[in-house]
Amino acid sequence: MTTTTLFDLAFALAAPFWALLILAPGWRWTDRIAASPLPMVPVLVVYLALAVPVFPELWAAVSRPGLAGFQELLRLGGGAGAIWAQVIAWDLFLGQWMYREARELGIHPLVMGPLLVLTVLLSPLGVLLFLGIRAGVRRRHRLTIGGRRVPQRGSPDAPPASAATAAGHRR
Repeated sequence: MTTTTLFDLAFALAAPFWALLILAPGWRWTDRIAASPLPMVPVLVVYLALAVPVFPELWAAVSRPGLAGFQELLRLGGGAGAIWAQVIAWDLFLGQWMYREARELGIHPLVMGPLLVLTVLLSPLGVLLFLGIRAGVRRRHRLTIGGRRVPQRGSPDAPPASAATAAGHRR
């Protein structure tokens, strides 16, 4: 296979899994697949196919990181392809984690769908937005237990620590 074919194959192998996470949330098979590391394996095989021929240059770039070394690596078709496949695999790993976290926290699929699309395209932005949403949802979950508002430590309506412990409140 040519470097161009392998480069194209990296995303093509990940795209069906992204489609499941975005378009079929909550489907039993989507949940099972999102819990497995196996969707990344084919992309990692493509990574190896691209990385092995340029391994000396790849090793030089990652063992002594510098802009010039990475620019040189990216000039090589296999080097750019290897970095691309690595990014695709990493993004899929992040997407699977975000999907599972969102399901556990009850974040609505209509929120997660666009967020996962953003993560496919620009993972740092998608992950940052998800972390913000996740923090807000977790905070909201901590504020309510059993549908009742639970006073937070330091608020005027919070019971003393000993009273909160006696009442069964966990902090």
